[in-house]
Amino acid sequence: MSLLVKRQKNSLPSIMNDFFNAGRLWPGIFDMDGDQMDFDGGRRSMVVPNANIVENDKDYRIELAAPGLERKDFKVEIENGVLSISAEKEEERVEEGANFKRREFSYNSFSRSFSLPDNSMPDKIEAKYDNGILRLVLPKKEVTMTKPVQEIKVS
Repeated sequence: MSLLVKRQKNSLPSIMNDFFNAGRLWPGIFDMDGDQMDFDGGRRSMVVPNANIVENDKDYRIELAAPGLERKDFKVEIENGVLSISAEKEEERVEEGANFKRREFSYNSFSRSFSLPDNSMPDKIEAKYDNGILRLVLPKKEVTMTKPVQEIKVS
């Protein structure tokens, strides 16, 4: 069995975002309920989740850590041998007081794509979302061993 873990790292953080991040300068302007804001004022979209891929004799297993979502937020598609996993979540928060009404919208999304190996069976893929983890099982085709050429003597 082999395990492939892909982690995305930012080697150089954005200086402007670090400088103007919430809590460092003017928290009332840049901090909206503790959520992080980009320097341009827009909400950060959801970080692309890391994927764990495990291959064993019978199948491939993909796990994506995507907490805070629901099953209905995911879209899993296969096209031309490419498995695409995406999610979108829209939220609206309304806070009303005696002299004010505050309304905030947020939109989060991500998309990941994987090239399917030739020995996978795309029509048999199973997906399950539970406790913040999306799990996909991609069954493998049974490999039929070709028999060696058998020579028949002619008499």
